[in-house]
Amino acid sequence: MTATRNTRCRAAVVAAALGGWLLLGCTAGDPAPGAPPTPPGTPAPGAPGASRPTPTPSPTPAPEFSADAALADVEWLAGDIGPRLATDESFARAADEVSRRLLQLGYDVDRPEFDVPAGDSWGTPVAAGTSSNVIAQPATFDPDRDYVTIGAHLDTIAVSPGAEDNASGVAVLLELARLAASQDLQQVRFIAFGAEEPRGRGDDDHHYGSQRYVADLGSQGDRMVAMIALDRVGVPADEVPICTGGPVGSDLRDELLDVAAGLDIAARGCEGRTSDHWSFEKAGLPAARFGSVDYAGYHSRRDTPDVVDEAQLRRVGEIVWAWLADRH
Repeated sequence: MTATRNTRCRAAVVAAALGGWLLLGCTAGDPAPGAPPTPPGTPAPGAPGASRPTPTPSPTPAPEFSADAALADVEWLAGDIGPRLATDESFARAADEVSRRLLQLGYDVDRPEFDVPAGDSWGTPVAAGTSSNVIAQPATFDPDRDYVTIGAHLDTIAVSPGAEDNASGVAVLLELARLAASQDLQQVRFIAFGAEEPRGRGDDDHHYGSQRYVADLGSQGDRMVAMIALDRVGVPADEVPICTGGPVGSDLRDELLDVAAGLDIAARGCEGRTSDHWSFEKAGLPAARFGSVDYAGYHSRRDTPDVVDEAQLRRVGEIVWAWLADRH
């Protein structure tokens, strides 16, 4: 017997009492000749109760840095709020919203306060007051395991809307926090620093928030293997600057430059101490800074959202996210 198309036949033979053989017919859905027999009671394919192939799940797209989202946050901070002197109500408003955003992403958030002295904010006399850091980490963060820190200062000088300096850095930090939460990265701490801007000359009158944070780290500093400061990261440029204040952060800087090269993003190494990374390096902790391209609106009323370039935000965000994701 031959099987017609779409029909598989089973030759069922029955031994007759007289020794003859009867060939009983074909049934659709029977196994092909030579195939192992179907166990009794197994439903035919397509019949009620028959098992169906398990569909192969579609791969989940890798999360990507959204420069559009970062640019919207620059508009919010520098456009809607404007100047954010570290001891003013405008800074507190920005810190409240950053805290809310991070809480919404599932992070534990702390807001330690600290005193800031009176001084000169780039030509404007300012009174003493109180500022705060916004510190966020996953609920399962373990300070006894190696971890990394991503930081950006939230304040501005007294008169500047601070789009580039430093809504750009905070915007990139918030987008990185979103990506890290989406991938359940555990050993990363995000900090929006208060009072980075100077109120006088020298280190003692600069980086108040990060200096206070490092002073309070205690033994947790022993497990912090890297710190990245995002400061002035958005004006148009041919390259992404990645800086250190001295030799303590040089290995980290070189690691980040290698990540940029692997992404085919032009980047250059540089030196500089005028941001929060320097508070960490002075304490012997490896740190590096993204940013520091010169621009006309620096520390002025002209530091408005139109100076920030979406493409540069994307380059910085992609480098840091690739580095961060690879470490986890």
